[in-house]
Amino acid sequence: MELLEGSLRTYPWGSRTLIADLKGEQSPSLRPEAEIWFGAHPGAPSTIDGHALNEVIAANPEEALGARVALEFENELPFLLKILAAGAPLSLQAHPSLEQAREGYARENAAGIKLDAPNRNYRDPNHKPELIVALTEFIAMAGFRPLKKTLNIFDVLACEPLDRYRSMLTVDNEEESLRALFTTWITIPVAKRHELIDALLNAAHTYLEKNDRDEEIAFVLTHIIELNEQYPGDVGVLGALLLNFYKLAPGEGLYLDAANLHAYISGLGVEIMANSDNVLRGGLTAKYVDVPELVRVLDFNSLANARVDADTVGATTHYPVPIKEFQLDRVVVLGEEQAPHDGPMIVLCTAGTVTLASGEKTLEVSAGHAVWVPANDPTVEMRSDNAEVFLARV
Repeated sequence: MELLEGSLRTYPWGSRTLIADLKGEQSPSLRPEAEIWFGAHPGAPSTIDGHALNEVIAANPEEALGARVALEFENELPFLLKILAAGAPLSLQAHPSLEQAREGYARENAAGIKLDAPNRNYRDPNHKPELIVALTEFIAMAGFRPLKKTLNIFDVLACEPLDRYRSMLTVDNEEESLRALFTTWITIPVAKRHELIDALLNAAHTYLEKNDRDEEIAFVLTHIIELNEQYPGDVGVLGALLLNFYKLAPGEGLYLDAANLHAYISGLGVEIMANSDNVLRGGLTAKYVDVPELVRVLDFNSLANARVDADTVGATTHYPVPIKEFQLDRVVVLGEEQAPHDGPMIVLCTAGTVTLASGEKTLEVSAGHAVWVPANDPTVEMRSDNAEVFLARV
C-alpha cells in the first residue's frame, strides 16, 4: 500500500473552486482544475514516489494486479479513477466500443497520426464505459431521450422552424428517426443552424414565462439556453434538445456504456471508467470534431434511464455496472470498516481524513488523495471519526 499522487488535468471547462475546496487548498485556484486521474493510463499516469504507476505495474504485473487480472487484461490496470470538476459544460461526446476502438486505433496508427495530435480520435485501443457518482449537485446530459418525450417538447414550444423537422420523427421507429434528425442537425449550414437555434431559444424563453409550465421541460430548456450563452450558435445546442437531462444529488450515479451521446454540465463527482482516453466530440468545444466518425459509432437507440440503482448495506453503497473492468463502492467510515480485495485496488478519500492500515503499513489520507493497494497486500482496515472513501476494484 502506497500513497498515489494523482495527475491533475487543467482543461478549460474545469472549476477553480470545486477541487480546491475538496482538498482544502487555495480557492479559487490559479487555473481551472478539471480532473485528477488516479490510474495507469500512459497519457497521464499517477505516480508513487515519483515512479509512474504503469511502470510500477509493468515491473511485476502479477504482484501488482494478481494472476487473474494480469492474465485477463494483458498485464494492465483495466480501470481509470478520476475526480471530475465541471465548472462549465464538457464537450458533447461519445466513446467507442472495444471493437471500434481497436479498429480506429490501428487505422490512425497506419495513417501516421501522432498519439498527441489534435486531430487524433483514438489514443488507445480500449473502450470507455463509465460511471459517475456525484459529490455535489451534478447536472448531466446522457443518452437520447425517448422520442415520445422529445415530441412533447416540440409540442409545447410550438416553434415553426423546429416543427419543419417533425416529418423525420416516428415514435415506432426511434433509432432511424434519431439518426436522421441528429445527422441532419449536425451537418446543416451554419447560417441555417443559427436561424434554427435563435427560433428555438425564442420559443424556450416564451415557454419559461408561462405559469402552467412543466418543470421537467423547463429544466431542460433552462439549461439549453445556458449552453447557448456559453457556446453561441453551437451545434451542440441542437443536439442537447434530444438528450435526457439529469440532476444528481450527492451519492447518486449515472452509468453510460459505449456509444451513448452525453455531456456533463456542472458539479463535482467521482468517475471511473475502463482505462481509456478515447473521445469522439460533436459540439460544445473548441477541440477537434469529427462528425462522420462520431455518427459512425453512436448508438441512436433511446436511453430511458441512465441512473444506477445503487445498493446500500450498512456503511457501503455499491454501484452495479454490467462490465468487468471495474466496480465502485462508496463507504462512510464512522469508526472502523474493512476494504477487502482480491486484485488491485485504489482507495480515494473524498471527505474527512481516514487512517488506512494494511499489514504493517499505516497511512493517513485526506480528501482529494488516494492510495494504491497491489493485489498481494492484505485487507485494508479503515478508521475515522467521519470520512467518505471510494473503493475502485476490478
